[in-house]
Amino acid sequence: MTKRPEEIALMAESGKLLAAVFSHLDKLDLIGMSTMQVNDLVDSLIVNELKARPASKGQYGYAYALNASRNNVVCHGVPSPTEILQDGDIVNFDITLEKNGYIADSSKTYLVGKVKPLAERLVQVTYEAMWKGIKAVRPGARLGDVGHAIEKHARKNGYSVVREYCGHGIGREMHEPPQVLHWGKPQTGLVLQEGMVFTIEPMLNQGRRAVRTEDDGWTVVTRDGQLSAQFEHTVAVTRNGVRVLTLRSDERMLG
Repeated sequence: MTKRPEEIALMAESGKLLAAVFSHLDKLDLIGMSTMQVNDLVDSLIVNELKARPASKGQYGYAYALNASRNNVVCHGVPSPTEILQDGDIVNFDITLEKNGYIADSSKTYLVGKVKPLAERLVQVTYEAMWKGIKAVRPGARLGDVGHAIEKHARKNGYSVVREYCGHGIGREMHEPPQVLHWGKPQTGLVLQEGMVFTIEPMLNQGRRAVRTEDDGWTVVTRDGQLSAQFEHTVAVTRNGVRVLTLRSDERMLG
């Protein structure tokens, strides 16, 4: 379950490349683009420029380089040439990248054009909640501490946390033990050890936490039709705390 320092170094290299993909997306005017156009751009960037592999492509029979989850889509949104991003949308792009046999996983929710204040607030609080979870990571802490920190921040701000989907260990495989719940009780769950690598990727809903999967077998939406947002980073437990392997150039550790 733990990784050697040389393995974490390789994962950090994958994470740096993945951060560069998001930096590229940051520069796009997403209004009017289809989610398939974004997918194809990301696929080409990873393969042709970064000389890496989109790790989601072919995983579990999935055919694309990313998930595109727009507005009330919680996660696993399938890119489509007919899904056009509109002014006022929010959309999460979830991307995995493999380089030298090791995978990094990250996601970011984008504000498309001029977004309503309530939607913008949901996105901001979700981002903060992810960082609350990350800041709880250290040797000797427990996974319940991570989940509790996320859920406490979400509930304080009036949002619900999706429970059906969680973070996960990662390395040579996209999904490895342990499962990282985004809710929980302090001082419960697995004890964290130096060398563990996993994702923290909370999904917060404006309304109830209930979700359902659409007929395509992939796309997960809120049952009440209200908005959902998500952020994700891949992190490693260090001797003294935590290292974010997918940290982007515009980010700093939030308190």
